[in-house]
Amino acid sequence: MRMRFKPYARPELLATDWHAHTPLENKGHWHQQFVRVDAPMHLELGCGKGGFLARLASSHPENNYLGIDITDKVLILAKRNIERIYAEKGLPVDNVQIMSLDIERILSAFDENDTVQRIYINFCNPWNRKHAHQKHRLTHTRQLALYRTILADEGEIYFKTDDENLFNDSLEYFPEAGFDITWMTRDLHAEEPEWNIRTEHEAMFTEQGIKTKALIAKKRTIENEAEFLADAIAKRTAIEKAEGAAIKAAEDARLAAKKAAKAQK
Repeated sequence: MRMRFKPYARPELLATDWHAHTPLENKGHWHQQFVRVDAPMHLELGCGKGGFLARLASSHPENNYLGIDITDKVLILAKRNIERIYAEKGLPVDNVQIMSLDIERILSAFDENDTVQRIYINFCNPWNRKHAHQKHRLTHTRQLALYRTILADEGEIYFKTDDENLFNDSLEYFPEAGFDITWMTRDLHAEEPEWNIRTEHEAMFTEQGIKTKALIAKKRTIENEAEFLADAIAKRTAIEKAEGAAIKAAEDARLAAKKAAKAQK
């Protein structure tokens, strides 16, 4: 269900000190937007309603956190949840920033000076497996290549999803983009790590009996990085084109058989 437009969202966000009003202007200077400019910076890509970000950031004042989502109508909920949870703990909101941005264009707002130590991707849109759609996945090879620009050497990505196909494909995407998968599970709650913070989606899917898949991937140093990544993206594109053609052929055959069966009646 689509979330309704919230006319109050933009004015309220613009009145919030820790909302980045003009994120593109902060490119190369994100560390300077925080009170503790030397603290490690972590990102959550697709922070949604902000429950995960609020609980994580308020528990780790030693780090700075930046939550990104695409629309104000979602970000306003994150803003309010962050305020509520920090208030409950009696803490000032001084290690969090939130912003609206199309994550597929993340390098329009970040460069190599905006070093981050960790990226969180929780229950992102899995899209479907059509060639034209797969490239929009936040863990797709071409997206991971973009994150490498800002992720520190040996920086990590924490990824969780309920979607089996997305998880299986991501197990290929990460190595393709120069990441080592250092830990993974197909049932996060079977032996739940102490560091896990359950998101709203995670709780919902768990109630439905859907297991949470998760992994941690570490950025590795690669020689001739630009050439390596260009080759990896080209190979991934070729794989997806072939898969797309096979899916289309199977669908065409199914429709033709259905049409033939109908004509015989």
